[in-house]
Order: sequence, then structure tokens, then C-alpha cells
Amino acid sequence: MPRWLPRAVVLVLALVACFQLGSWAFHQLIGFLVNILIAFFLALAIEPAVARMAARGMRRGLATFLVFLGVFAASAGFVVLLGSMLAGQIVDMVEGFPRYLDSVIGSINSTFHTDLSRLEIQDSVLHSDWLQKYVQNSASGVLDVSATVLGGLFRLLTVGLFAFYFAADGPRLRRALCSVLPPAKQSEVLRAWEIAVAKTGGYLYSRGLMALVSGIAHYICFVVLDVPYAPALAVWVGLVSQFIPTIGTYLAGALPMLIAFTVNPWYALYVLGFVVVYQQFENYVLQPKLTAKTVDIHPAVAFGSVVAGTALLGAVGALIAIPAVATLQSFFGAYVRRYAVVEDGDGAAGGPGDGAVVDPGAVVTGTASRAAAAWSRRVRRPRPR
Repeated sequence: MPRWLPRAVVLVLALVACFQLGSWAFHQLIGFLVNILIAFFLALAIEPAVARMAARGMRRGLATFLVFLGVFAASAGFVVLLGSMLAGQIVDMVEGFPRYLDSVIGSINSTFHTDLSRLEIQDSVLHSDWLQKYVQNSASGVLDVSATVLGGLFRLLTVGLFAFYFAADGPRLRRALCSVLPPAKQSEVLRAWEIAVAKTGGYLYSRGLMALVSGIAHYICFVVLDVPYAPALAVWVGLVSQFIPTIGTYLAGALPMLIAFTVNPWYALYVLGFVVVYQQFENYVLQPKLTAKTVDIHPAVAFGSVVAGTALLGAVGALIAIPAVATLQSFFGAYVRRYAVVEDGDGAAGGPGDGAVVDPGAVVTGTASRAAAAWSRRVRRPRPR
């Protein structure tokens, strides 16, 4: 037996054990790592506001606390408005349910010549076996719902705590990260950090501005149609349509249509028409102007990044996909060399017709034969002695 064989076997077994241990640890910590990623992007989003307040002499910890307090107040206000709207609609539906049920039973009796009674239907439903089983299953699932709610609150607290530390100690965190890197790499890390802050903050700024414009426009529409809870619906449409990618527009328009349908079925069609028309105005007029200097990425790239982020991290990936892709595009764009486009017959651009040399790295929109001929002339050109 060669002397190196036992040592190689032990080394291979150690590497396999380390890989298995690392894989197990990664799968156990995947939730925690996702929370850290969310906190990091949240800290990047509020970094411009914190830095602006710190530049005026305020401590970063206090500035971060004030920004978080503003975000919490806005979120609480939105939840209260939406909760009041839903509570009012639920109360109206519960109060009007007997009337709706009587009208449905009356139409069934007149159509099929039956003799149904609401009291008999209610008694049969209340004493049915499937209702009792449903109540038992719901009672047993209360603990699961409570555990889910508590887990969500703990996750939210974890994200908020890490985001606060990332934003409050941003300069110290950057110095600690750069202290283990050589000077040549430190400038690249700082540049990437600045680009990420600019793109993430710009993305949220542009989305917030579009949400404000969308909310005002839809509020005017709801007031004109006399749809109830117009302020809450306007806030719902503005936030959901802008901060939930891809399907946010459909989710935002479904609730106002449902509320408008309870008033008048035609109003639901009017709301649908307004949502579609405004979406086209936003896509082709408003969004290109607002996002030209913040997250100027192609719509197909944005859609693909949202789909990929959803496949990787679910809803979290869909939310952070666009700023992440915009950051990578801006960072790598500084290292990608671009060339002028050579057009057919363009003498000023150095086309093949005037004997100019065609750069192999340039994008040639002419025929392949002309490019090949120009390249062959370059190869056969005699060298000066």
C-alpha cells in the first residue's frame, strides 16, 4: 500500500464530512440568512435619509430611529385604514346576509316551484355533520395559527433589529469590512456599496412617488363614482400596485372592483376601465420619466429578475429583485467596454466602403460578407519595414 493512500482517504472523508456539515448548517440557517438579506436591503433603502440627517449634525442612531418611527407610523396608518374598511364591509355583509338569502330563496322558489324556507335551511346547516367537523378542525388549528403569528412577529423583529444596526453603524460596518481587504479591493467594495445605496434608495423613492400619484388619481375616480372608503382604497391601490411586482396591479384593482360592485355592477366595470387606462399611462409616460435616473433597466429584464427572485426566495425575492439587478447592472457596467456601432455606408463611422479597418469588437449591422472582406484586407495589409 502506498504511504499517501491512508492519508488521502482520511482527507477525502474529512472533506465529505465538512461538506455534509456545511450543507446541514446552511439549510438550518436559510431562514436567518434571508432575514439578514432583507434587513440589509432595508438598511440600504433608508441610508440616504439617515445620511442626510447625520450630515446636519444629528447622531446616526437617533436619525435611524426617527426614520424607522416614520416607517412604522405610515405602516400602522395603512393597516388601520385597511382594517376599518374591511371591518365595515364585513359588518355590512353580515347585516345584509339574511336579506340576500331571502331574495335568493325567493327566486329559487319562483323558478323551480319549490317551497324552501330560510329557517329550515339555517337549522339544517347548523345541525349538519360537516359543520361540526369544520368547527372541531378550526379549534384544533388555533394553535397553529398562533404559532404562525408569533413566528412572523419574531421574524419582523429580527429584520427590524438588524436593519437598525446596519443603518446606524453603516460607516463602522464598511470600515470593518474594508479592514480585511487590500487597498486595491477597498475602493471597489466602497464603490459597490455606494451604487447599492443609490439604486435601492432610488428604487424606493421612484416607487413611492408613483404610489402617491396612483393613489391620488384613483381617489379622484372613486370619489366621482361615489365608491365607499375611497381614501383607504386609494392607499391600497397606490401601495400594492407599486410595491408588489408583476401581480400587484391585479391585486390592487380587485378590491376596489369588489367594493364598487356592491354599489352598482356597472361601477365595477368603470373601475376596471380606469385601472387599465391608468396602468398604460403609468407604463409608457410616468414610469420612464421617474425611473430614468434611478433604476433604468429594460422591462423584460425587470420581469425576468422578478420571476427569478420569486423562484429563489419567494415574495422576498420578488421585492428585492429589481434593486439588486439594477445595482449589479450599474456596477458591472463600469467594467464593460462599449464600442461604436458601424452602420452600412457610414463613412464617418469608418465603414468598409472607404477601406477603414473594422474593429472585431464592434457591432456590425451590415452583411457578414462585408465584415469578412474588411477583416481580410486588414490581415493582408503589408507591414512597414
